[in-house]
Amino acid sequence: MPEAYIVEALRTAGGKRGGALRDWHPADLGAAVLDALVSRSGTDPSAIDDVIAGCVSQVGEQSFHIGRNMVLASSLPDSVPAVSIDRQCGSSQQALHFAAQAVMSGTQDIVIACGVESMTRVPMGTPVILPMQAGIGDGPWPDSIKQRYRVNEFSQFTGAEMMARKYGFGRDMLDDFALDSHRKAAAAADARAFARELLVLDGLDREGNAVRHDRDEGIRADAGRDGLAALKTIAPGGVITAGNASQMCDGASGVLVVSERALKEHGLTPLARIDHLAVTGGDPVIMLEEPIPATRRALDRSGRSLAEIDLYEVNEAFAPVPLAWLREIGADPNRLNVNGGAIALGHPLGASGTKLMATLVHALRARGKRFGLQTMCEGGGIANVTIIEAL
Repeated sequence: MPEAYIVEALRTAGGKRGGALRDWHPADLGAAVLDALVSRSGTDPSAIDDVIAGCVSQVGEQSFHIGRNMVLASSLPDSVPAVSIDRQCGSSQQALHFAAQAVMSGTQDIVIACGVESMTRVPMGTPVILPMQAGIGDGPWPDSIKQRYRVNEFSQFTGAEMMARKYGFGRDMLDDFALDSHRKAAAAADARAFARELLVLDGLDREGNAVRHDRDEGIRADAGRDGLAALKTIAPGGVITAGNASQMCDGASGVLVVSERALKEHGLTPLARIDHLAVTGGDPVIMLEEPIPATRRALDRSGRSLAEIDLYEVNEAFAPVPLAWLREIGADPNRLNVNGGAIALGHPLGASGTKLMATLVHALRARGKRFGLQTMCEGGGIANVTIIEAL
């Protein structure tokens, strides 16, 4: 089977909601990533076969085909097509899967997989909230689904609480994990470990002055146990707080995926090879634990042992997710999210998939390691798993 290679992978630094990236239209934010992928890799923009863009809240400024609007806002020629996809938090990870599958099938040679989400300008939940406020329809779940699963709605916050109870994770354990995420992220930022993957942009400070946006705004180098313990739980009597859950975030990210033929014809240098792709579906109510069976399937079908995987990126949507994954998979915590995760760095929904991949690719190469695995929970009880080999 033909191989698929990553020749460039990058992301913007995360912007807090209402933070440094608040003035960026999401199409322009995504376009900046497209332009940087092309310029950094030295790819002929007219040779790009497709752009696959992940975005969760496709409404308002992210509506009317955000993927195509990113292309139109970029320096890419009009001849480059695009498609917008939504697999919830895994949208741009799925974009990477589609890009790799297109290349591995031999139907395309150069594809950009990317994602964008401005949680400042298009707040989370807007696609559901706006129609209901206008009195249009009954929401995304018909009675047939509600009756089948005995719920009135599907909530990731509820799923996170369910996971904490199921796996016996108390508040202290979740807060300790969150604190560790901030400490790792702060150390990585101070050591410039993110420099290779970051696209530096112009941002705004609190007073509206122009600033260089080159550091993830969510990192709290001064985070402490007392501060985390003082936060109120989201649900009465629960254990999930804003401190042990991922941060709302503005950002964009992308990877450039090519065939072996494109490597030779365009003189491109690969950073990594796509080793395996997997996606599974499971319980839509607890929903967040699907990375566990998805990882088992990916390792089984790829023929890789867990011992072969040098680094793991497991999205920190909520602290119980990576903690349960570690326990059930039997993985080494020292290989998990080595530069911190979404609790510290932010979770720009549709952009998080290729954001994590950019971090994984460059972390493997910086450490001289070989195999990496990325997975994340997704709304509806779905999970993607990607295994790569750094080159």
